[in-house]
Amino acid sequence: MQSHASFSDVSELQLSVRGPVFTPADPGFAAEVAAFNLSTQHQPDLAFGALDAEDVAAAVRWAAERRMPVSVQSTGHGATNAIEGGLLISTRRMLELSIDPIEKTARVGAGVRWRAVVDHAATFGLMGLCGSTTDVGVVGYTLGGGLPILGRKYGFASDHVIAFELVTADGTQRRVTKDENSELFYLLRGGKGNLGIVTAMEFHLFPSSDLFAGGLYYDGAHAAAVLQQFSEWVPELPPEASASLAFLRLPDMDIVPEPLRGKFVVHLRYAYQGDAAVATQLLEPMRKSAPFMMDGTGPLESTQMDMVHQDPEQPVPVRERGFLLDRLDQGAKDAILRHFGPDVPSPVLMAEIRLLGGALAVCADGEDMVGARDAAFSFFMAGMAVPPLAELLPGVFDAVREDLRDASSGGTFVNLHGHFVDAEDRERPWGPSVRERLRKAKAELDPHNMFSFGHVVGLPVIDQTVLLEEVATGGDAVLNS
Repeated sequence: MQSHASFSDVSELQLSVRGPVFTPADPGFAAEVAAFNLSTQHQPDLAFGALDAEDVAAAVRWAAERRMPVSVQSTGHGATNAIEGGLLISTRRMLELSIDPIEKTARVGAGVRWRAVVDHAATFGLMGLCGSTTDVGVVGYTLGGGLPILGRKYGFASDHVIAFELVTADGTQRRVTKDENSELFYLLRGGKGNLGIVTAMEFHLFPSSDLFAGGLYYDGAHAAAVLQQFSEWVPELPPEASASLAFLRLPDMDIVPEPLRGKFVVHLRYAYQGDAAVATQLLEPMRKSAPFMMDGTGPLESTQMDMVHQDPEQPVPVRERGFLLDRLDQGAKDAILRHFGPDVPSPVLMAEIRLLGGALAVCADGEDMVGARDAAFSFFMAGMAVPPLAELLPGVFDAVREDLRDASSGGTFVNLHGHFVDAEDRERPWGPSVRERLRKAKAELDPHNMFSFGHVVGLPVIDQTVLLEEVATGGDAVLNS
């Protein structure tokens, strides 16, 4: 595939779109391609800030004519692996947002963040199914499945999509619903960016009343007792309740509350929608598991959901790794404490066990690409990617995964997969059967593998061979499957 573009190529792109086009020499290029994860430094050949779906389609057609690879970024939160070469299309200016309070639905452009949806929906007593932070983009989050704080009650965010608007690799705009382009509807829900660029999305909203949520912080010295109680507590939780447990080695920085600054703590995250008395009663076993340092649980407005996980609000350099667990048995608990318990030096800033199950285990429309349906827990690790910690993290991640192998499902959840280490690893979020279905669709819709960045599947071997020959000979054949 072609990578670099000539001056005339760039001029032609500028004339065919309305949004700004940046070369690496232009002011604004670095800001346009910047990721939220400061350890990820994108280096595309060109960056383009799309204003609408027509802009995206025109830019993709321009790239297709030149066999140039295309990547897409909105907020930069999902940017775990760096983009090198090609055209990066930024959708952050695509901020269309409308809510139908009668139908309880929302429509968003590709650049809209959950914060905007949460705030606007709350005025109608509604909420969307956001995850641990409202700073992420709605579309990218949902394309990966989208794991909501209240996922055990409502399922994955992708379960409640009504329609996608998609630009495929030939620059065609398609509307994708359960009844219109139904195969694409299946593949986009959890299939990430394999098949094109989603420019807009419509989805269901839910009542925002009766929320009880927040977190309990325990001194890390009680990690074993808290983990033990957590493992006994979560199997009894109803689907209205969601929970996760994080082992945090918090930095000595002003952004951390004074009582927690520079400490090793265990953070229980909890959310329940329903009667507050029931929510309180359900939480009682964890309150009694060990003395807690801070209690931030109680009635919560939907606009305060960021208080549950308290994810960083400012860009930071991190490395991440995640996978799925079938169980939290004694062997798994022992392994977690060996790596993240008190008095264990670790470069890992956070290790989180997030409870799955409930409505997350059932696909509302029968089938989709979400690979976390059958797992009991998501296990996720993150560490600061700064010397000398950055050099230590990959080895620690590998060791933890190996020690938890017996409890692992073998799969991952694409939104919490983290950095992938090779081509096989980046396909791991999808099982063999759905992976092949995704490959077949990619061979049809993206035969030249234009969308080759991030979590994408490889084309079938036969198609890759033909493509290499075609590029070498300058042929114009279009693959069919």
